[in-house]
Amino acid sequence: MRILVVEDQERIASFVEKGLKEQGFVVDMSDNGDDGYALAMTEPYDAIVLDIMLPGRDGLSILKNLRKKGFGVPVLLLTARSELDERLEGLNLGADDYMTKPFYIEELIARLHTIVRRSTGEATHILKVGDLTMDMVNRVVMRGDEEIRLTMREFSLLEFLMRSPGRVMSRMQICEHVWNYTFDPDTNLVDVYIQRLRKKADQGFSEKLIETVRGVGYRIGKPQ
Repeated sequence: MRILVVEDQERIASFVEKGLKEQGFVVDMSDNGDDGYALAMTEPYDAIVLDIMLPGRDGLSILKNLRKKGFGVPVLLLTARSELDERLEGLNLGADDYMTKPFYIEELIARLHTIVRRSTGEATHILKVGDLTMDMVNRVVMRGDEEIRLTMREFSLLEFLMRSPGRVMSRMQICEHVWNYTFDPDTNLVDVYIQRLRKKADQGFSEKLIETVRGVGYRIGKPQ
């Protein structure tokens, strides 16, 4: 998942960024409300972690404007204060969840999975395409009864494809969501990792799940 974190306290920002990246998230960071709002308006994120007290625009005004303009991206608010009125205001403005500092990174990650699943209509933390299943919490991938061992980046790529079964993902979309890179038409990075996934998840199985759509990109599973 691609996450935007808007947090001005360097120690907390570093702690959150490190913890999310270790779990395979793609993370963009901003230390002020103005830049964070600009990123939220222009980049495709699966969720936003948003501090309330920020230099420039504050978190609640960012949230209010995002919802006013029709952006439904899940938002988890961070606050150093525990006043009920502030939490209620955030939830009334359209926040999906909130956490009070200090917090455990494991809880933040669990809550991010929850609000993203809720927003996409996924009922559980299990993704399934054919006989391929992915447990996003325990980070286990199975093809039938066989466990498929993946690197962190391979897991992120497979998760991105499995979140939209049957949908063709361009190399540009894959680069942006899995590597957080601006797409370079001369790179074969995506193709190399797709081949690695095929060797692990498709090779030796009668049904091939990962398909190349020539001139467009890749998809997993058949079109719906």
